[in-house]
Amino acid sequence: MKSVNLDEKFGQFTSHWDPHVVAEYNNNEIMVVKFVGEYPFHKHDTTDDFFYVLEGELKMDIEGETARTVRAGELFVVPKGVVHRPRADKEVKVLLIEPKGEPNSGDSDREPSPKPRI
Repeated sequence: MKSVNLDEKFGQFTSHWDPHVVAEYNNNEIMVVKFVGEYPFHKHDTTDDFFYVLEGELKMDIEGETARTVRAGELFVVPKGVVHRPRADKEVKVLLIEPKGEPNSGDSDREPSPKPRI
């Protein structure tokens, strides 16, 4: 058991759309990631998608609906099966929680990130 300094973890990488595992919780991976630009539309058939914005602001596009703005200090959960796309005009730092082994790319054609542990 030990505390995890998220600022220190964010300082260990510069890439975008590349989640890094910082802890595990009940068979879930807790990850940090930096976003800028847009990710492809996708969905996860068997799990919800959890986003907690630590710094910056992201837009969550939901197929057929108005985009939602998620600001620092806010979280957003996309229910399983819902087609969505996160995007950010400026770099945003996000904490993600996903079941171990869940590809971050969902059903999109994008290659899943390897999710290294830092």
